[in-house]
Parts: sequence; C-alpha cells; structure tokens
Amino acid sequence: MENQPRSTVDRNRRVILFPLPFQGHINPMLQLANILYSQGFSITILHTNFNAPNTCNYPHFTFKAILDNDPHDERYSNLPSQGFGAFSRIFVFNQYGADALREELKQMLVLGKDEPPVSCLITDGIWYFTQSVADSFNLPRLVLRTSSLFCFLVYASIPIFDNRGYYKLDSTHLEDQVAEFPVLKVKDILKLGIRSKNDAGGELMGNMVKQTKASAGIIWNSFKELEGLEFERVSHDFQVPSFVLPFPKHFTSSSSSLLEHDRTFFPWLDQQPPNSVLYVSFGSAGQVEEKDFLEIAHGLVDSKQSFLWVVRPDFVKGSSTWLETLPDDQFLGEKGRIVKWVPQQEVLAHKAIGAFLTHSGWNSTLESVCEGVAMICSPFWGDQPLNARCMSDVWKVGVCLENGWQREEITSAITRVMVDEGGEGIQERARVLKQKLDVSLIKGGSSFKSLESLVDYISSFHVNKN
Repeated sequence: MENQPRSTVDRNRRVILFPLPFQGHINPMLQLANILYSQGFSITILHTNFNAPNTCNYPHFTFKAILDNDPHDERYSNLPSQGFGAFSRIFVFNQYGADALREELKQMLVLGKDEPPVSCLITDGIWYFTQSVADSFNLPRLVLRTSSLFCFLVYASIPIFDNRGYYKLDSTHLEDQVAEFPVLKVKDILKLGIRSKNDAGGELMGNMVKQTKASAGIIWNSFKELEGLEFERVSHDFQVPSFVLPFPKHFTSSSSSLLEHDRTFFPWLDQQPPNSVLYVSFGSAGQVEEKDFLEIAHGLVDSKQSFLWVVRPDFVKGSSTWLETLPDDQFLGEKGRIVKWVPQQEVLAHKAIGAFLTHSGWNSTLESVCEGVAMICSPFWGDQPLNARCMSDVWKVGVCLENGWQREEITSAITRVMVDEGGEGIQERARVLKQKLDVSLIKGGSSFKSLESLVDYISSFHVNKN
C-alpha cells in the first residue's frame, strides 16, 4: 500500500530525518521517509558514513553525511565495525555529535532559492543528544521509536527494576514474574543487557526516555489494535502527541538493506506447497557460537520440515568462511536452503511460508504480524525477549524457545507450530491479527487516522521562510 501524495501539502515543506546507523533502525526510518514523501514532504536524510544507506535507491531524497566524515578523527576511526562492539558507536556519537549536527542544521535552515523551509527534525530515539540541538534552533524534534510501545514502557521502568533489586537476583529467580509487567519473567528483563540504572546501558536508556519526553511527539511503528493499552499508558505518562502506524504496510524495507539480497531461491520456494516452509532468520546483528549454530542446524533437519535459512557471513563467531561449520554439503538434504540475505517481507508474504523462526527483533516481529505468519521466537538481547514474550504469551501467535538453542526444543517447537493440531490455533490467531491490522488501514481505521494526524501535525509547525 503506497499512499499517493496529498495535494494539500504540495511539497512545500522539508522534513529532516536522522536514523541510528544499524540495519534495524535504518529500515523503519527510511520507510517513514518514504511515507512522508508520499504525503508531499521534501525529505533530507542525515546519516553517518558508518553503515551509510545506499543513496542510489532514493533519488528523490537529499542525503548528507555528518559526524564521522574525517577518516583521521580518532573518536570514530578506531571504533569496531563488526559484531556487538559496533554498538559502542552509539555512546560516542551521543557524546560528540552535537557540534556537527548544530553546524549542519545551521546551514540547512538558511534557505536557498526555491528550497522548501524545514518543518521539523525526526531522529531515532536513541539519538538523545539531538534534542538540545533542535531546541537551540527552536526546531521541533519528533522521535521515531523503532521498538514496540510495550518495550519503551519497560525501558522507562529500568530505575524501578533497579530499586526493587531485580538486577541483583540470582539464577534461582529467573522464572519469577516481574510485578510491574506480569507477562514478563525476570530472565526477560535481565536480557536487556542492563544491570543498573547507572551503568552505560541504563544511562543510555534513561537519557533516551528523558529526551523523548522533551520532544514534540513520538512516532511508533506499530498499530493500536496490537498495543492499545500501551498507547493509552504512553499518552498518559508522556503527554506528547503519539502517532502509531505500521510502516511495513506502506513500504517495504528492501531498498534500505545494507546487504545484497539473494533471490536465487525463489524458483524453489515457488514449487513448495502452501504453508509448508519454515523461514529462519536471526536478524542483522546477532551472532552465535559454533556449537549453537550446529544445534540450530540439527534442530531444523530433524524437524523433517522444509526450511529457508538466512545465514549472514558473520553469523557464526570466529568463522572465516561462510558455512564452514556445517558437517558436509549433503547435511541439509533436499528440504533445506541456506542463503546469505533475502527481501524478508517478500518472503514472509509468500504462500509457501508456514512459520517464522525469528530472533524477535521488532521489525521482523511486525513484518510477520503484517503477513499473518506464526512465529517461533528465539531472542538474543534487548527488546527481543520482550517482543517474544508478548507474541507467545499475550497474542499467542507463536511459541518461545525458553532454553537457548537446543536441537530437541527447536524440533519440538517447529512440530508444534507447523504439524500438530494445536498449531492450527496459533496459525489462525496470526491470521486474525493480520486482519485487524488490515482493517486499521482502511479509511476511518486507527492507522489511517494516525497517518492523517501525523501529516497535519507536521504541516502545522511554524517555519521561518526568511
């Protein structure tokens, strides 16, 4: 569904967007940029050189690189670029980014001939340093949260978790219920990767929450029929306008991929019976040990179900070549296909896909909901355990692997969702949830109205036309 530009906007206002430089954050920001462009706004994308987007896929946008333009700047040049260490860039950019952003905005806010005035700045919520810079120009800053509303409320509760001593509990309490969020277990919030409100992660989330409260509004990649109660709580607690719309239903994220898509498997997929193939992908950042990779492989093969498995070249820690840890070339048999990267939304929408074994990142979770595909959830860290718990225990459109990657549990979960009689209920609930989402997009629906409200809100900002 690609909405046509609204003639009332007539591209006389510019919106500046600034994504976090990681795939799971770039995708929704560029989807939002496409949505706003389709509604008549001119678009400028600020980005770092690290994980810079492919500008050729967006000739209708203006791109400007900031922050790490100097290859000799040791603040940025010596940072890790692979694996979990790459996320250290978030802390460095937040610490040193204000001056560079201020200089860039200063130039952009001086209008040239025939240039539309800047209406607002939209940044990833993790870029909390941008709020003070926007304030210095009296420029409205909206926040894009790339996680669920539920996850945001959990992050806002980190000080409460700390004060209640959750982070000091030993392993005997991992299965205990979290009183403030009964759907969660203690092990779920420990997987956030935070051990105190005062450690690096706790302070990052605390600053994110604080500056989100100070923003002019929050944009959520979700829909009210999925997170209605959370929307009401956020609206009450934060008292800034919130706009909830499911980006994947407007534009796919395929053009913003940092990796090249493999499409050679589609003829094979086209030949598979409906709902017979398990799609497997653990996202753009997660990594596993070799022993876990082999457990996953055996679990898939032992399930006797056809599967399409995305394995990035850096997915297995310490591997020098792709798939070197598989036992042999014949191990997968005729039922399995392994590829490096795929256009995920297109795969999930394929009639042959019967379930999705996922790391439960929010983009993947929402894309699965959009296509009515049941999930087998195997989260790593951060918001992923929270998403997995909601999908399995609240909406009941999937099951959770509770004990990491064990072949027997993987095989059992696949069988439960794709083969056993009980899996029919999971599949049906996934289809019903998709139907609710589809209805929200029809004129008068919650997502339709939220998009209209967002466009009207951005259009209402005063702009300096000098």
